[in-house]
Amino acid sequence: MLRQDRLQGECLAAYPLRVLALRAVLALCLLFALAAAAGAAPVAGVVFVVIDGDTVLFKPDHSSPGSRAFLKLRLADIDAPEQDQPHGKAATRALSALLLNQRVEADTVAIDTYGRTIARIRVGAVRVNQEMVRRGLAWASTRGGDHHDLLALQREARRQRIGLWQDAAPTPPWAWRRAQSEPAS
Repeated sequence: MLRQDRLQGECLAAYPLRVLALRAVLALCLLFALAAAAGAAPVAGVVFVVIDGDTVLFKPDHSSPGSRAFLKLRLADIDAPEQDQPHGKAATRALSALLLNQRVEADTVAIDTYGRTIARIRVGAVRVNQEMVRRGLAWASTRGGDHHDLLALQREARRQRIGLWQDAAPTPPWAWRRAQSEPAS
């Protein structure tokens, strides 16, 4: 009986290791899939909903006519004001004017933790992510990567005091979201 208990204990001890190994393999598969998506060719399609100043719904050309397949795209490298934040509605209107019902090309950068496709979007020759920063309707991202061009556009918009830079000290969306999620004291 003692030997059976020992074997059973060894099996139970090995179980978490097997689960961890399986999770590691699944994580690697996910990383490879995301890397493949990030390096994929641009996807053409139509933007049919503008959610806010940096998020849209996009129907790729390759989906069948009766299909409800669409992608939620978040514009890469920028962060626009939230809807209920100053300049949020202006950012949404500007993005709508640029993209709504337009044929675009989307270059996937990544998939975020919310399942959104992070992309750089072009409509004709206009690089929309950069255009939003140029118009002073979004902050340039300072996370990772080389964003000198976006930061230069942001500095110029700020210098010209256009869009959200009309305010002396506009609140960045990430600070706004954090303040909104904190419980009132």
